[in-house]
Amino acid sequence: MSDKLLSPRKGGATSDILLAQSNKLSIETGHSWSIATGVLLILTFSYGAPLITVIALKQIAADLDTPRSVVALASSLVWLGSGLGAIGFGWVADRVGFNRTASIGAAAIGIGLVLSSVVANGTQLVAVHLLLIGVLGSGAINIPLMVYISRWFDRRRGSALAFVSSGQYLAGAAWPAVITICIEYAGWRQTMLWLGLLTAAAIIPIAMSALAPAPEKASSIVPDESDHGQDAIAGLSPPVIFSLLCLAGFLCCIPMAMPLSHLVALCSDAGIGASQGALMLSLLLGSAFISRQFWGWLSDRVGGLWAVLCGSAFQAATIAGFVWTQDEAGLFALSALFGLGYSGIIPAYVVALRNLFPSGEASWRVPIWFFLNLCGMAFGAWFAGFIYDRQLSYAPAFAAGLAFNIANILVMGFLVYRETRH
Repeated sequence: MSDKLLSPRKGGATSDILLAQSNKLSIETGHSWSIATGVLLILTFSYGAPLITVIALKQIAADLDTPRSVVALASSLVWLGSGLGAIGFGWVADRVGFNRTASIGAAAIGIGLVLSSVVANGTQLVAVHLLLIGVLGSGAINIPLMVYISRWFDRRRGSALAFVSSGQYLAGAAWPAVITICIEYAGWRQTMLWLGLLTAAAIIPIAMSALAPAPEKASSIVPDESDHGQDAIAGLSPPVIFSLLCLAGFLCCIPMAMPLSHLVALCSDAGIGASQGALMLSLLLGSAFISRQFWGWLSDRVGGLWAVLCGSAFQAATIAGFVWTQDEAGLFALSALFGLGYSGIIPAYVVALRNLFPSGEASWRVPIWFFLNLCGMAFGAWFAGFIYDRQLSYAPAFAAGLAFNIANILVMGFLVYRETRH
């Protein structure tokens, strides 16, 4: 297939073409949204699994007699491992079915949490989180299911991707309070054991019963106009555009990971109780769930690039607030605002990738982009802990995160500028 790009603004985007077609040509049906609901439930459980390491960061570090940065590394490597695993599992899922790969992932997450509950040191915790919860677990579920859902929609792809990826925020809104209560009652080790068994028991039946084979790709319904040789962003080749999108994803996810991984610990250092810190994290992810539907709607109307730029600017403003704010009321407000801003960034990138490149390339472009994106998440979570261990303050970490965020805005601003000149 030609490597030329689709044009999202001049009739080249698959979504724009299909919108002009008769409804009977669309791959979207009511069943598409039923499938999306099943994926949402799966992601609500899969994204909940790594949260226990975030919430119990201080307890785990003290129990294993290891620095916070090591525990933060275990949590961050789940993101990195999931991106790495998705590159292989995307290929596998196309051949054996997304229901089977999701079931494999659920079993791996369950086993990984059970083994994490009995580790004796930080090295073992890091290895289990990377290999089982990350590469073999989340890598078989999170990103492959995003690609899977994109094949069920053509007219409202942005809204559908926003809907299913909200599973991360449903997990964040529901699990922190539950995990905190369980830790207070039984300790972090027993809580990991329970969560591992529950995750596998919940995901496997949903995956095997709800994930039907995806319909034919949009390119089989409407000719792929990427073969017409039309550039989506004037003067830039497909490899350059893809490289810039990968760089932008890496840069924006470094600051994105910092509140997600260290908010509870930040609250504790400021004299705010663990239960309030967990509530703050739930507020952040709950507000992200609510606002994500708006960002999906916006992506369908102005395009993924513009939506990413807007979300990144909003995120930068709230990251700046974390540098200076230490009081409880201010942190609650910033948590809500951060959730409102960053929630639309990731789905908007996927919309941009699907609109800018031929649909047949999604199975490898999207996982590779996600892998580099999650490298940024992993680095950001670890980097914040690294700076804290040396400065005994999170303010310098968030200041560094702000610098990375500004660099992302510059890259995305360049892409949007070149797109508007076409």
